[in-house]
Order: sequence, then C-alpha cells, then structure tokens
Amino acid sequence: MFRPLVALLLAGCMASAAAEVRLLTSVKPLQLIAAAVQDGAGVPEVLLPPGASPHHYALRPSDVRALREATLFYWIGPDLEAFLPRVLDGRSQPSLAVQELPGLQLRHFAGETEAGKGEHDHAHRPGSLDAHLWLLPANARLIAARMASDLAGADPASAARYQANLAAFEARLDDLDRRLKERLEKLAGKPYFVFHEAYDYFEAAYGLDHAGVFSVSPEVQPGARQVARMRQRLQEAGPTCVFSEPPLQPRLAQTLSAGLPVRLAELDPLGSAVAVGPQGYEQLLEGLGEGLAGCLEAL
Repeated sequence: MFRPLVALLLAGCMASAAAEVRLLTSVKPLQLIAAAVQDGAGVPEVLLPPGASPHHYALRPSDVRALREATLFYWIGPDLEAFLPRVLDGRSQPSLAVQELPGLQLRHFAGETEAGKGEHDHAHRPGSLDAHLWLLPANARLIAARMASDLAGADPASAARYQANLAAFEARLDDLDRRLKERLEKLAGKPYFVFHEAYDYFEAAYGLDHAGVFSVSPEVQPGARQVARMRQRLQEAGPTCVFSEPPLQPRLAQTLSAGLPVRLAELDPLGSAVAVGPQGYEQLLEGLGEGLAGCLEAL
C-alpha cells in the first residue's frame, strides 16, 4: 500500500505545482494562442474584458493584482497597450512583449498617399508599428513556440504535454492556412472598405487588400465634407462591402451606404465571441475568412 500511496501523493504534488503556473495575457488573441499550448495543463487568463480597447484601457486594482500574481505574462507591446509599461516595472516574474520576438514578421502603417488606400486610420500614425501581428499565422506559430518553452521552464512536469500541444497547433494551422488560401485568393481585387485598419497581416497572407479606411473617432464626428468624400469613394467602387467591428456598427455606415450597392458586414480581429479553448485561435481566423468571403462572394 505504501508505494501506491506515495505515487498518489507525488501525483497530487505535481498537479498542485502545475496548477500554480498562472499564464496571463493582455488581449484575447494571445489568450487563444496560449489556450492551445496549455490545453490539459491549465487555462490562461486575460487582462482586458470583452469590448475593451487595448489602446485606451484603464487598469483596475484587480488588474494590477492579477499582473503581480501571474507566473507568466504576455502582451503585444507599447505600440498597442501603451498603458502597461509603467505597471510592468513592478513585476518580479517574467513578462514578454511579443512584438520583440526574433523572427516575427512586422508591418508598419502606410501614409495617406499610399496608392489605393485613401484615408488612413488616424488612430494609427503613418510609419508606426501595426500591432495586430497575431493575425498572421506565421507569427502565431512563433508566439506559441515561445509560450511552450516558457511553460516548460515553469512547469517541467508538463513539458512533454506543452510540446505535443504545440505540434498539434502547428498541424491545425497548416490545414487552416491551406483552406483559407483556397477560398480567399479567388477574391483578390474585389473592393471593400473597413472602419479600422487592423487587417493588413491577414490580407497579406491571403492575397486581399482593402480599398480604403473610413477612420471614425468616437470623440470627433466627421464633417459634411468628409462624409461626402467617403460616400463618393463608395459610389466610385460600385458593388462593394463595408466592414465594421463588434460590438457596434458605426451609425456612419448606414449614412454612407444608403441607396448604394453596398453590403454591410462585420469582422472581429479580437475574436470577441470565440470561446477560449485549444482551437480558439483557428476559430478567430476562420471567422475573419468567413466574414470576408461571405460578403465578397455575394458581390
């Protein structure tokens, strides 16, 4: 009886040790990648609640406490979460701004004069880093590999599981990448417009390119001249799609599209409605692909 009891006690201790590894991410897309790597060994947490903007988030006391207690913390970087650097100075455990990972493919926002882009998103200064880097599958692979390595260091008993989960994640991405290319590359050249310049990584991977960005600031409503210019662009484009993001469709979308052959649809680059699980990241990309294809195929 002694040996089985010792084995049970050891197993219990190992499970407790594994449970103590608390992985926290700033935004949901990183949480979805972490969920694939941690599957069966833990559930990652996320700092920002659904609907919160990573550009303008105000930390609560509970958020500061979560940051201090997390074993591992991953965020995009100061180009997205400008509110974090000051708070992270007080963290004693590892933190990683994933935009600094070696080998990551990074893009920068173009200026207003870039051919075919028209008005840029004024929340993203020309030349600044495009921080929506999780929307490129190749970047997600690098992030997942780093998470698997860090988790194995913090929880050696589960190292084999993390590596197996990483391999399964990479295999699923291979399959998803093939399916998205087959469907989306046929739609190259079809015009569409967005309200947020967030999709360049995804577009570059699958041969798409938005025709323009209707920059809308919650604080400053566009004037009549600007609205007229936006509407003229839609008239010139002919049958087209205009994509907003959840949770709300800008009222301006209805004004711009009234009486025109314009289809209004939605894209969710943060995966707000995606359940946290081992295949959540793939569902985020599939949702983007389905949203784009579902509208553009109907033009």
